[in-house]
Amino acid sequence: MTLLQYTQRQDTARSEIVERGIEVQASFSTLCAVEYLKSRNVPPQVIQRVLLQPAQRRESDRVMHKY
Repeated sequence: MTLLQYTQRQDTARSEIVERGIEVQASFSTLCAVEYLKSRNVPPQVIQRVLLQPAQRRESDRVMHKY
């Protein structure tokens, strides 16, 4: 078992963009979410992690975005 260590989010605006991207994925599709996040200059590694590896999201994200 790998324990993930999270750092405190420093950029609340970026955090809100990522949260919205997760909502777009749930409502529409992963492709729509990718395009949304790319258009807002979210780094590719962040896009990949939050959309394709939901187990690596922070616990607060998993509670807010149940699938």
